[in-house]
Amino acid sequence: MSDNLREQLALLPEYFQGHLVLTMLALSAGIAISVPMGVWASQSARVRRPVLLIVSILQTIPSIAILALMVALLGGRIGLLPAIIALVIYCMLPIVRNTVAGLEGVSAEIIEAARGIGMSTRQILINVRLPLALPVIVAGIRTAAVWTVGLATLSTLVGATSLGNYIFTGLQTRNLLAVTVGSVAAALMAVILDALIGGVEWLTSHHNRITSPRYRQVKMAVIAALLISTALVALALLPKPQADYVVGGKPFTEQHILASLITEELISEGFRIDQRLGMGTEVLYEATSNSNVDIYVEYSGTIWANIMNQDDNPGRADVLAGVNEYISREAGIHSAGALGFQNLYAFAMNRARAEELGVTSIEDLIAISDGLTAGGDLEFFGRPEWYSVRDTYGIDFGRKLTFDPTLLYTAAAENQVDVITAYSTDGRIAAYDLLVLDDPRQALLPYDGILLLSPEAATDDRLRSVLARLEGKITDTMMRSANRIVDVDGGSVAEAVRYLQSAIE
Repeated sequence: MSDNLREQLALLPEYFQGHLVLTMLALSAGIAISVPMGVWASQSARVRRPVLLIVSILQTIPSIAILALMVALLGGRIGLLPAIIALVIYCMLPIVRNTVAGLEGVSAEIIEAARGIGMSTRQILINVRLPLALPVIVAGIRTAAVWTVGLATLSTLVGATSLGNYIFTGLQTRNLLAVTVGSVAAALMAVILDALIGGVEWLTSHHNRITSPRYRQVKMAVIAALLISTALVALALLPKPQADYVVGGKPFTEQHILASLITEELISEGFRIDQRLGMGTEVLYEATSNSNVDIYVEYSGTIWANIMNQDDNPGRADVLAGVNEYISREAGIHSAGALGFQNLYAFAMNRARAEELGVTSIEDLIAISDGLTAGGDLEFFGRPEWYSVRDTYGIDFGRKLTFDPTLLYTAAAENQVDVITAYSTDGRIAAYDLLVLDDPRQALLPYDGILLLSPEAATDDRLRSVLARLEGKITDTMMRSANRIVDVDGGSVAEAVRYLQSAIE
């Protein structure tokens, strides 16, 4: 067994249990809300249409947007609660719709016969309509269960542990084994959960065969599965030793490396640390201001443009000073110092393609940009940096495509796009022989990597003294080499961390 596979399997119990907790809690809450809602809607034509319209509209909202909205509405809270609320919203549609369809599908003759023997409306609902509608309702629950298992992988983006940790980390660090383990585990969970719900349905519809051997076998299997699932969920919800601090990170290789470096430095000094990786800028910043995340690495230009909404570029020192003053005053966040490197946004091209077009700087794109295809990361074309480049140089590309950052460099190297947004500390720039375009008008901001501390963490002098060891110690070259170990050489994040630790010493 390879070291990589051993490492991934060691994480499986934690990630699988976290995913199961999310799925079971969200599905249980979804059933408890959606079945009564479907019953209510089936009882009144005036209610049915608005209810079905609302749950249908909620289903059309992108899942990532729902997750981000829940974090914002909960005051920056991350983890289990916003993820479960989002998953409940997403599992409602098939259950509500099937409940309504199942109840309305009961024959009018059967209902009339029930009335004829003196049953009340409530008795007809409980003893006639719901039992007959059960197969349709359960079909909706089975659909919701499979959807919930799949969507729960996105909970990683708001700091909830799930099998998505495998998938997002694997994608960002080019670890296909991690992606495979996470995907297979999620698929197995969906199949098992679907079979479990199907077993409950079979027992309900075959209660007249209660003495048959097959009925007893299915009953024992269902009970065993329910007990195991309940025990795992209960175990996960039991109080655990509280971590001293939470280290956060964004969804790309450099952030995974730096978060792991910080974690190892703090653990070596006796701190208990939890990690929450894969979150976006706004989620991380708000969570840090509320002390839901205690430590993470941010970039000065990101705060200057995205948080402070500044559109000028006064220079590296002034941007850094302005950022430090702003975060302390407005959010109570404290800077533990700059790490020493900058991870600048840059435009890059396949070297041969750039030579063919005679391009060496962004200025050279002015006359030809409308005929070019540009690729950007998930945020860039909505960020102030892009508007600054667009307005400063008066350019816009014929096509703008959005990629996961791990795919950008390959796309440029293979001429699938003409220009990409690159990160200056990314080792793939040299590996793919890409040409970084000059920015003579300084449209792109400085991006010093800075350690941010939550209001609570900033009061811990021992913590700050440990983190002070990293201040100014990581150069651009060191960070680029660490990123290359993972992105180009196929090494692990742990190897990159060991490299940085040796280089710092």
